[in-house]
Amino acid sequence: MTTPPPELGALQELGRAVKVAQHRHHRWVDRELGKIGTTLPQWDALRAIARHPGSSAHRLAGETFMSDQAFGTLASRLVDQGLVVRTPGHGRRVEHHLTEAGRAMYEAGSRVADAVLTQSFGGLTDAERATLLALLSRVGAGGPTA
Repeated sequence: MTTPPPELGALQELGRAVKVAQHRHHRWVDRELGKIGTTLPQWDALRAIARHPGSSAHRLAGETFMSDQAFGTLASRLVDQGLVVRTPGHGRRVEHHLTEAGRAMYEAGSRVADAVLTQSFGGLTDAERATLLALLSRVGAGGPTA
């Protein structure tokens, strides 16, 4: 077995560090969201609908990094919980909107997520957070999306 070049190993460590941070945030936010009666995937779907009201399931699936089928199943649960309504759109399109209860859950979840991320990124200065966001945005903009 050959040893990868040092620069490749460093790139793999960087990729792993990003994944570790993401995983930590997801677990922490999901645990805290559970205390208010929702989950990270549910809150993320509510967030996507709040940002893009009237959007199709296909668009919202992309916004939440889910397959169309997974988002459709999740959206059905949110409808059953009274958090989302689906309305007919143009052609066969079905539009998604938050109910008052959905907006309240989205806002409560946003406060939870903000509190967790404030703690998590609290050790960074405003300038460091801005730099991290800029760098991750550049990395995220490159390469294929599918």
